[in-house]
Amino acid sequence: MTRIGIILGTTRPNRRGEEVALWVHGIAGRRGDADYELVDLRDHPLPHLDEPLPASSGQYQNEHTRRWAAEVASFDGYVIVTPEYNHSIPGVLKNALDYVYAEWQDKAVGFVSYGAAGGVRAVEHLRQIAGQLKLADVRRQVSLTLAADFENYSLFRPGSHQESHLNALFDEVVAWSTALAGLRDPAVTTAA
Repeated sequence: MTRIGIILGTTRPNRRGEEVALWVHGIAGRRGDADYELVDLRDHPLPHLDEPLPASSGQYQNEHTRRWAAEVASFDGYVIVTPEYNHSIPGVLKNALDYVYAEWQDKAVGFVSYGAAGGVRAVEHLRQIAGQLKLADVRRQVSLTLAADFENYSLFRPGSHQESHLNALFDEVVAWSTALAGLRDPAVTTAA
């Protein structure tokens, strides 16, 4: 079965992303088209990029990098849940993306973002990063605004329409992940 990792892209204390990621994972759990797993970057503490060689070499020296590479390689596609910090993505998410290379390639990715403007500027940056990592980003995205989807700008209460947007995103991620399977290097998955 197709495996989709739902990556929670912030480790900040009192983060709103945990509620969002749990909502995403909860809706995913009601679908029967893939195996969805929540991947919290708090569970994968990666120091600021400390590999002596570029990730594209695939020669990971550190155990934390090899563990992260195995986690990333185990999925066929991803949904990244991200806040928008200063018109971009959290540094911890960028660091996690930069740590490995081949493990991301030829897989699909979708984005669920949140912030004052729905996190759309963070997703613009993620789309550029995805292209460089050879991740196929799907068109559909879910943008959650603090004013409309968070009660008093703090308690997550997504609009009822957001669930259909999220299911459409899942449809695209699963379809693209399945379609790209033949392009993936089986050695990357088995090496992990």
